[in-house]
Amino acid sequence: MSTPIAQQSARRPSALKTILVAGFVAGVLDISAAIIVYSYIMNRVTPVRLLQGIASGAFGKSAFEGGTSMALAGLGFHFLIAFSFTIFYYLIFPYIPFLKKQKIISGFLYGIFAWCVMNLIVLPLLHIAKIPTKWDGILRGAVILMFCIGLPIALIIGRYGRSKS
Repeated sequence: MSTPIAQQSARRPSALKTILVAGFVAGVLDISAAIIVYSYIMNRVTPVRLLQGIASGAFGKSAFEGGTSMALAGLGFHFLIAFSFTIFYYLIFPYIPFLKKQKIISGFLYGIFAWCVMNLIVLPLLHIAKIPTKWDGILRGAVILMFCIGLPIALIIGRYGRSKS
């Protein structure tokens, strides 16, 4: 039994709700993966220092002296970035048929895109990190973003995203 189009669209979440859910899920998964991998598995940095590192993009080296407040600022910036990637995907989704047809592949590719934007443009421009050159670090970072940013954004927006206006 098919549902009338009016009822189907009435059940579809609003653009804001779709973006909030997708961005929040991606943000939580990504920061959780970063903390688990870099803080607990690899013992490279504490969770607070990792978040302060994110804040250093806006506050410079003084972010590392700011304690918990700078860690919270870093967490805020992290979610701002996650929501930015979510909004961009939401905006392009109706215009690229591949995104609708191949949600999983699209998600993985979008994760690679997010890795490229962050590691080849944003982090070097903000003097947070140099362009990565070691394959293990590139692969580790790309896989995290593929599964924690690209895939959840593609699946959530693919399910609830808008049609071409």
